[in-house]
Amino acid sequence: MKNKQPALNSEAAGTLSAHPPLSPSLEETVDRLRKIFNNDGTLRVRIIENSQGASVRCGLIYVDGMVDRNLIQTGIIKPVLAYQPAEEEHRDPKVLMERIRLTVIDTPDVMVSEEMDGLIGAVVSGKAVLLLEGYAGGLLINVQGWDSRAIEEPTTEKTVRGPREGFTESLLVNLTLIRRRVRDPDLKFEFTEIGTRSKTQTCICYMGSLASPDIIKELYDRLEKVELDLILDTGYLSELIRDEPYSPFETVGSTERPDTIVSKIMEGRVAVLVEGTPFALTVPYVFVENFQASEDYYINYYFASFNRVLRVLGAFMSISIPAAYIALVTYAQEMVPTLLLLSIATARQSVPFPTIVEALLMLTIFEVLREAGARIPTSIGQAVSIVGALVLGQAAVDARIVSAPMVIVVGLTGITTLLNPRLTGPLIIARLVLLGTTFFLGLYGYFFGLLGLVIHLMSLRSFGVSYMLGVGSIRPQDIKDTTVRAPWWDMNLRPAVIGMRNRRRKPAKRPAKRS
Repeated sequence: MKNKQPALNSEAAGTLSAHPPLSPSLEETVDRLRKIFNNDGTLRVRIIENSQGASVRCGLIYVDGMVDRNLIQTGIIKPVLAYQPAEEEHRDPKVLMERIRLTVIDTPDVMVSEEMDGLIGAVVSGKAVLLLEGYAGGLLINVQGWDSRAIEEPTTEKTVRGPREGFTESLLVNLTLIRRRVRDPDLKFEFTEIGTRSKTQTCICYMGSLASPDIIKELYDRLEKVELDLILDTGYLSELIRDEPYSPFETVGSTERPDTIVSKIMEGRVAVLVEGTPFALTVPYVFVENFQASEDYYINYYFASFNRVLRVLGAFMSISIPAAYIALVTYAQEMVPTLLLLSIATARQSVPFPTIVEALLMLTIFEVLREAGARIPTSIGQAVSIVGALVLGQAAVDARIVSAPMVIVVGLTGITTLLNPRLTGPLIIARLVLLGTTFFLGLYGYFFGLLGLVIHLMSLRSFGVSYMLGVGSIRPQDIKDTTVRAPWWDMNLRPAVIGMRNRRRKPAKRPAKRS
């Protein structure tokens, strides 16, 4: 597929085409730029005249705070002041500008633009624009330099074993972290800009021989339809390009770990990275990825498989425990052992609320504590959430507002939810739906709710790939990296459909036993 750029919408295109052609007059061009950046106190304009006097006169424009001042001084100003142009260069400003670009400017990235749009775009992106008297154009010199966060371990995806590097807010740094891990010319980086006003730089990353051309084309088509004026994070794009906008389940992956992105693109997926955010997107995204962690591939496959089974059971228990408790205590008491039923009935004495009200009240309190613990500063957040849960739970039981069994049910529900951070939102919604159906129909409502959830998941797709890819399959190759992780020497093929162009990872053979 040819490299294509998402088209600007008609409003933006009309705005960009409104600028008249550039003038060869240095003063006129500088005045036009001053008017465009009116009331912008960060715009800097420097007029430069070298030893030849007024015959060689240049103008330097940049935005303070977005450039490296040392690079401007050593790479632009000093070379221009020291340059001795030849006689024929005085007669032709275009020749002189080309000579300055090739032999004078001491920076690696220099481009020429003869349009006002190019000059404006360069200034707002942190580049310096060098104008020359008599030449209707300018040099766009890459002298970007601003402070950025250092590379550190991602706070949302901590691991015991594995790389400690995480993406930062700098797009070029993030691309470097990927390139260091895949030193193959088949790794493709295609750049585009999204946001009619923010002009946010976006990079599409994939392996040319692995990624499906249909998926790449579909991704570009969806990016072309993005008509926001501002893009600050990949979360904006995730909502705009996903297949099922009304489903609580994410069909676009998100991570801030470079090793995770590399593993995904090596399976034939496509990654989207955006300037200004440490989170990268991956498409397609399937359901089993919610239970996978990067650490699973760095530890023994037995223990990794055990952890994945725990995550799957945790997700099921998170949505099922409250609904099952209400169904058994309220509608199907004959299914509960007599001693346990008597214990629950004793604990519920003097409790003024029905079981469903108890459940909703305690679940709401737990979610409030979880959200408060996430928003409060780290130094006190964990203490507040733990102490608050203990104090409120014990006080509610002592005051006979809720029963002790309900506190246990809500506590187990909350803990199992935390096993799958990616599924926190969908699990909360699914839990509430099951509570509602169970309250009205008992055990039948619980099973009807589960059936509806399965049907909904089976109907989802992510960029043409079934969301439940690999789930329910009985083929050994399809389940080697789903609920369980097979050993590396046995995972010879990439996932079907996603890595269809080249499914084989390596020759199929088992490790020889050593005596």
